[in-house]
Amino acid sequence: MDRLTELDPARLARLQGVGILSGFAAGAWLGAAEAPTKLVTLGIPPVVISFMMVIGVFLARWSLPALVRGTAAVRDDVRQAPHLVIWAALAGCLWAVANTLTIFAIKDIGLAIAFPLWNANSLLGILWGTLLFNELRDAGAARWLGVWGGGAAMFAGATLLAVASSAQAPGGNALRGVAAALAAGALWGTMYIPYRKAYLTGMHPLSFVAFFTIGELGMMTALAVSFSSGPGALWSELVKSREVLFWLLLAGFVWVMGDLFQQYAAKYVGISRGIPLSNTNQLWGLLWGVFVFGELKGAGSGVYWRVIGGSLLMAAGAGAIALATAPGREHRRWQEAGARESARYNVDPAYVAAGMAGEDTRVTRARRSPLDWLLVAVATAVFVGFAVVARVPALVVDWGWAALLTLALVGFLVVGGRALWRATRFG
Repeated sequence: MDRLTELDPARLARLQGVGILSGFAAGAWLGAAEAPTKLVTLGIPPVVISFMMVIGVFLARWSLPALVRGTAAVRDDVRQAPHLVIWAALAGCLWAVANTLTIFAIKDIGLAIAFPLWNANSLLGILWGTLLFNELRDAGAARWLGVWGGGAAMFAGATLLAVASSAQAPGGNALRGVAAALAAGALWGTMYIPYRKAYLTGMHPLSFVAFFTIGELGMMTALAVSFSSGPGALWSELVKSREVLFWLLLAGFVWVMGDLFQQYAAKYVGISRGIPLSNTNQLWGLLWGVFVFGELKGAGSGVYWRVIGGSLLMAAGAGAIALATAPGREHRRWQEAGARESARYNVDPAYVAAGMAGEDTRVTRARRSPLDWLLVAVATAVFVGFAVVARVPALVVDWGWAALLTLALVGFLVVGGRALWRATRFG
């Protein structure tokens, strides 16, 4: 297929539908992943929480690709576009720093308020997608208005939430919490540049996340050792917290599930649309924070209205962006950006074209190797080992709401996974 041949409109519409559904599924799973970070309120150091989440992320980001596609497919992608390994590791470094900042934000201003603030990364996603990757080129005035108008609505919602946080956060920590949340958003917004480079070049999402986690784990280990004043002190904190470490590993696994859906959203609808769509996690964060953990209990009605109104306004903005789907003429601009990446890094044009069309370049699917099953077995053993010594944290939790939200996660996984398989075979 010629790299600049316009996709069949029906195929393009199907891919964009899968991308939109993936964005919604990402929002649900990414929102749930932050729930265990409430352990910071029990005195667990933020760097310990973030470090263990990253360990869970690392295990998931190697075992899931091994289970779904096999490591042979990952090696094929690296041979086609080896430069993307560096970009993936860089993105992982940015993620690790941003995730640590979110723990500090939650500690100071709470989950329900911090979530929408760091989701200002949507604005950067729109900016980088437009400036660097030809997104919104030839999209038409209505779609421009939908994307940028939605961005303005999200900014207004974030402002409402910042005002609410100043009234709710404890003794003088509101400004620090707001700053941490916004800084996390800036880092995550920049992290999406490597995402888009990867998918314009044709790399498979499961291959990209495997190398993403190398930079992620390296950076987080350095941060954890530094903040803990040495490896000995970090180990001591881990031993003291051993009964809750399983929940943090689980949070990392849940995050990976959400991030995989977000990767597919970024691939098929672009970062200027996919990232705002996945940022519906702000509403899921609000649900977990308010209904499961009782955040904002006892707050005045004004605080409730600002938090709820700000969240809904931001969600409305994200919805407007998501609905401004890319027409065929804009998608051709994406293909031009992909051709530019192909020429810059000497990547096979057929590989680039197949990746953008949601097709697998491998003619046959390799059988799982002993290495694949070893990765799955090791990850499973680590999770089971930590689960054996785990205890339910001493948090006030509404288990009815927790069960209901967990069922919603399973629903998104089944529906979203089925749609991806039918349309792309997870391509």
